[in-house]
Amino acid sequence: MAATVTRRPLWSAAGFTLVELAVVLLLLGIFTALVVPLFAGIGDDALQVSARRLAGTAKYLYNEAALTGRPHRLVFDLDGGEFGGRRLETNDELVTLDGTGSDHSLPDAVHFLDVVVAGRGKVNSGSIYAALLPVGWIDETVVHLEGSGGQQLTLRIAPLTGSSEVYEGYREFENLAASEQSQGR
Repeated sequence: MAATVTRRPLWSAAGFTLVELAVVLLLLGIFTALVVPLFAGIGDDALQVSARRLAGTAKYLYNEAALTGRPHRLVFDLDGGEFGGRRLETNDELVTLDGTGSDHSLPDAVHFLDVVVAGRGKVNSGSIYAALLPVGWIDETVVHLEGSGGQQLTLRIAPLTGSSEVYEGYREFENLAASEQSQGR
């Protein structure tokens, strides 16, 4: 029996083809195009997150007032950059809520410009609250927020639904201003 010797070619088939390398580069380019815009707006996200958290807290308190049959308040501390919920007990004691209704601080990059509450007026320092009644009502409230880059958002809380709308920029609403003027404010 004769032994057969196989010879290996001088070049090896191991490695990547030009087409495989092109596909990998294409996939890396697509992933980069999708991920980079997510990191580009990280500073502006604090303002959006603050507006969403405030809107969520308002809706939560609206529902809690209806479910518990107790009046609630959405309290704003403009100087401290905080907001949170309170429940009004039968003895007129205000109880701070836990969970979603608890006190929340705005991030360092965000602050209140002012808060307008129908029947209470517009404040840009100190504290103010919006009343939430068990019958399904919240004082119409407009909150103006500003981020560190000067970007502004307006959050408007609707009285009948407790839902919120967020607008880019600083917006004032005529019907809310008119109700303030009719009360001599």
